[in-house]
Amino acid sequence: MYESMTLKQLLAEPQDIEELNIPQSIVIDLILKLLFNEGNVALSRFVEVLKISSRIIDSILLWMQKEHLAEVSKASSEIGRLGYVYTLTDAGQVRARDALERSQYIGPVPISINAYQRGIELQTIQKRTVPSLQVKNALHHLVLPDNFHRRIGPAINSGSSLFLYGPPGNGKTTIAETIAKLISGTDPIWLPYALTAGGYIIQIHDRLVHKHIPQETKRSNELGRIDQRWGQFYRPSVMVGGELKMDALDLRYDPIGKFYEAPLQLKANGGMFLIDDFGRQQIRPGDLLNRWIVPLEDEVDFLRLHSGQTIVVPFRMLIVFSTNLDPMELVDDAFLRRIQMKVEVASPDEKIYYQIFVNECKRYNLPFDRHSFLYLLQTWYRQENRNLQAVHPRDLIRTVVSLCEYDSLTPQLTQELIDDACHLYFVSRT
Repeated sequence: MYESMTLKQLLAEPQDIEELNIPQSIVIDLILKLLFNEGNVALSRFVEVLKISSRIIDSILLWMQKEHLAEVSKASSEIGRLGYVYTLTDAGQVRARDALERSQYIGPVPISINAYQRGIELQTIQKRTVPSLQVKNALHHLVLPDNFHRRIGPAINSGSSLFLYGPPGNGKTTIAETIAKLISGTDPIWLPYALTAGGYIIQIHDRLVHKHIPQETKRSNELGRIDQRWGQFYRPSVMVGGELKMDALDLRYDPIGKFYEAPLQLKANGGMFLIDDFGRQQIRPGDLLNRWIVPLEDEVDFLRLHSGQTIVVPFRMLIVFSTNLDPMELVDDAFLRRIQMKVEVASPDEKIYYQIFVNECKRYNLPFDRHSFLYLLQTWYRQENRNLQAVHPRDLIRTVVSLCEYDSLTPQLTQELIDDACHLYFVSRT
């Protein structure tokens, strides 16, 4: 039924419980559990938590009254049933405990897995169109080679995969964060708070990942009255580093709460997923390749419930791998083939290093001294055969400023302070 639906049809506010297109028992259980937890619940509170219409909730509460599961604890004669406050009967308490045994999830009513699939597909079927000037402006705070923006812009718009590699300390993570901001700034995305599959609830919404766009009303000029089980968000960005474990990429079942938390890539759908320091995770690169070989190629992911049932979900995000290890030693050709674009973020040459150094001096209100800068290059880089890194100017200037403050001196750049800062910053070679 979802294959031919438009986004407007998919997001239309359900008018009755059948139009929720999920088992009614899930909704009844959520009402029972909310009543059990809070004791007395007004209709407006049900709407706030469950994010379905008062009309649907009222019809269920009316049925629960007839079944002697709930009763009115407080009534307002001015607004009729909309002003009622409900509580559980003794029989309702028993049913609520049974519902909590099945699952302790209390939150927005989930949508079906099929509705989720269609919703993501409809909102990711077209490629992004981030103009080149916008990409260039977003990178203006970094000193990069000419036309560097042309290396990452196509990857942002294609929305497939990007491999950033090169020596440490040259801005790979900062570039990836800039990409995330660019993607977040494109058209917003509608995402559900939770979905249901195989009789279980999967919580997708993560406050650390999903930044909500407040809506003044439940109506959109373009889409009409919106199903509140879907929220409008900035495009999500998930960033992980060496702490990544394989189980974070699979459904995580809470044996106490008896519901699932979505894996990281599901939370990132429609946005970006950055794996920083790739190769230093607690997952071998080869194992990650085996886990994602199908999603990277076919744009679908397979997730397994602990009951053994497998569900299929869209895999629609820009995957960014960032590493300072040698790509040829890290992964094989099969992996690299599946990553559409590879961009080297190399160490700066002396000209770019000079530009970065001058910019950082301005940033920290430190007067630039050309002789001290040339001394730094000659003594601490050329003579030591040390590689230039884009992060060094910032860190060295911070240290110089800290030394001046410690000695109650006006911040300045001298050869002596350069030596002191470098002795503190660089590890001595034995």
